[in-house]
Amino acid sequence: MERTLAIIKPDAVERGLVGEILKRIEDEGLRIVALKMVRMSKTEAEGFYYVHRERPFFSSLTDFMSSGPIVVAVLEGEEAIERWRRIMGATDPAQADPGTIRKTYGINIERNSVHGSDSPESARYEVPFFFSRLEMVNP
Repeated sequence: MERTLAIIKPDAVERGLVGEILKRIEDEGLRIVALKMVRMSKTEAEGFYYVHRERPFFSSLTDFMSSGPIVVAVLEGEEAIERWRRIMGATDPAQADPGTIRKTYGINIERNSVHGSDSPESARYEVPFFFSRLEMVNP
């Protein structure tokens, strides 16, 4: 079993899409083993997205991700990282496949409703950024 982080971003939380997105996750057979709503500070967002610190969009991204509440979850399942990324769709909603979360709900490349770990290494950093072992349900 593999675990990955999922984030429902401020744009989707603000538009009341949390339930729809969580339903999609469960309908696709991924198990939610941890879930909570938080609001990151700008400093926390900078820490989470540190891998992008040299990119031109870093300041805008961290401003956005600290602009409102987010819902974070740990998803579990066979090939969870790949499956969640397929369900999300391409980063740019305009390029995402029909039926994906980003195509359905994304506004633009930044306000694209969801985030997911892109590799096992990313998941190993991202999951404990938000959750302790006590906060995750084990089978």
